Amino acid sequence: MLKNIHPGEILLEEFLKEFGVSQNRLGRDIGMSPRAINEIVRGKRSITANSALRIAKYFGTSPEFWLNLQSNYDLEEAANEIDLRNIKEFEAA
Repeated sequence: MLKNIHPGEILLEEFLKEFGVSQNRLGRDIGMSPRAINEIVRGKRSITANSALRIAKYFGTSPEFWLNLQSNYDLEEAANEIDLRNIKEFEAA
């Protein structure tokens, strides 16, 4: 099974490193604390609507891109944690 990738890892590898932007600079430039950016990058904090709007504006992406990454990550994490085998599908009469 492939590793579930947190959106913070994508932020770090595909944007910060790619464009030579430090976590401190990103935080300052978008009005977030560098600590919050670091927590996102380390997978300790989720991308919220607020942070998605800010990061998207800064890098010229869409907020939906960031929220979809987070949503997909969250769904995969939940799917790995819960057991759905005992839930039967609804059958309309």
